[in-house]
Amino acid sequence: MSEAAAHHPEPSAKEMRLVIGASSAGTVFEWYDFFIYGTLGAILSKTFFPTGNATLEMLLFWLVFAVGFGFRPLGAVLFGYLGDKLGRKYTFLVTVTLMGVATAGVGLIPSAASIGWWAPAIVILLRILQGLALGGEYGGAAIYVAEHSPFARRGYHTSYIQASVVGGFVLSLIVVLGCKAVMSPETWNAWGWRVPFLLSLLLLAISLWMRFKLSESPVFQAMKEEGEIAGNPFVESFTYPGNKRRIFIALFGIAAGLTVIWYTAMFSGLSFLQKSMHVDDTVAEIIVGISAALGMGFFIYFGKLSDRIGRKKPIVIGYALTLLLLFPIYWFIGSAAKDPAHTASIEWTLRGPDCSYSPFATKQETRCGKLMGDFAGAGVPYTLEKSDKLELVIGGSKVIPLDDIALDDAKARKAEIEARAGQTVFNFAKHTPSFGQGVLIVAGLLALMALSGATYGPVAALLAEMFPPRVRYSSMSIPYHIGTGYFGGFLPFIASFIVARTGDPYSGLWYTWVVVLMALVVSWWGLPDGKPSDFADDPA
Repeated sequence: MSEAAAHHPEPSAKEMRLVIGASSAGTVFEWYDFFIYGTLGAILSKTFFPTGNATLEMLLFWLVFAVGFGFRPLGAVLFGYLGDKLGRKYTFLVTVTLMGVATAGVGLIPSAASIGWWAPAIVILLRILQGLALGGEYGGAAIYVAEHSPFARRGYHTSYIQASVVGGFVLSLIVVLGCKAVMSPETWNAWGWRVPFLLSLLLLAISLWMRFKLSESPVFQAMKEEGEIAGNPFVESFTYPGNKRRIFIALFGIAAGLTVIWYTAMFSGLSFLQKSMHVDDTVAEIIVGISAALGMGFFIYFGKLSDRIGRKKPIVIGYALTLLLLFPIYWFIGSAAKDPAHTASIEWTLRGPDCSYSPFATKQETRCGKLMGDFAGAGVPYTLEKSDKLELVIGGSKVIPLDDIALDDAKARKAEIEARAGQTVFNFAKHTPSFGQGVLIVAGLLALMALSGATYGPVAALLAEMFPPRVRYSSMSIPYHIGTGYFGGFLPFIASFIVARTGDPYSGLWYTWVVVLMALVVSWWGLPDGKPSDFADDPA
């Protein structure tokens, strides 16, 4: 059944605003629920994953963050099936409810200091539920808007769903900053961080109220009246003529590429400022929040542009520009954010035998590995050189011998190294960039957001056009959430792992670069040229 076969009256402007508003608001709230975990990474890693190793705590945190993404494909299968069988509206009512309850639950979990390893175990369970919910949310909201929208404005209308993903991230930052503003640091660290999670229940109530006002998708209603509902949407997604090729393109050419750009822009950008550049946590959140809020306009602009020039052009051009500009933009941000008094401006070199580092170990086995852990945990870049003696070289000339230093006590070890170096190496205060520095950082982040908008803005319309209505929810959701769940969800963990192993705060960007290169090749080959068109019934 083609899109044209589902004859339905075009919704009025007022009805279209309600469709976009309710769908976008629900998407904002649901992504808020998902992102609030990532936004509070610094405090949650210590609350639920205390190991004594700062690098390991953060890696465990990002690994559990990725667990939620890892279960998104399963949620896509489950809720995609329900969405194609029972309808778009009621399925995304279920997903937003599951997400809200699971998010509020994180705010009620006692710390690991109180209940031991039960704490991270419960966090993992709730992240799984969040991942399942999100696996059904995006496809439902995007398809619902696309199936209501006049074809000529589909890219513009669905771009609000794309921007709503960013909106969820911005809302998570606003709530966190608001809570910090009305609480003392002691209150915030003790229990105040739980409030943003518990607010999810209020957002859930608002979202449900808005979405209950919506009617079912006209395309689904038409299919139901004509008896065209899929018997088994999951199976038909892989047996429908031409769908395997479309799923391949959607996974490796669309979902994987756009997701790593978006997470590199925002999540990696926030982590880079807070850890590698040692910007004050709250200031970094404000800078990233402003950049994300301003950058939402790019998503709507490129979605609207794709209605005129086609979906392929902005995506392919965005990928190509990302390959050219990703490292220069991050170097620019790093240069703008650097504290002149910070030791990161000094060249540090570790020399020694057995300089191997395991980010998963609570204690490093080698003497050099212990020092690598100190530098990685403090966010201080360093280089490695092979040597028979354990030494620290400062600025390429000053050599500090470390063979005789006691390495078992981390605090004493760091204090002794700083005493021998005659300067601060690890234990420095975070800094607040000047206004001029802040403007430059925002400019760099906006450049990343423009690249993200070009590749993300047109995508909801594109995916809706790629797949036939009878299996659209499943066919669209499965590759999208595999791509975003695995290529994107594991990005913070993989990038942090690479940085910890190399000592180079920019080295984690290579993961993004390689994935975007793959996406560029696949999308260039697989996406149709020209202006937008439905090609779900084309078996080619």
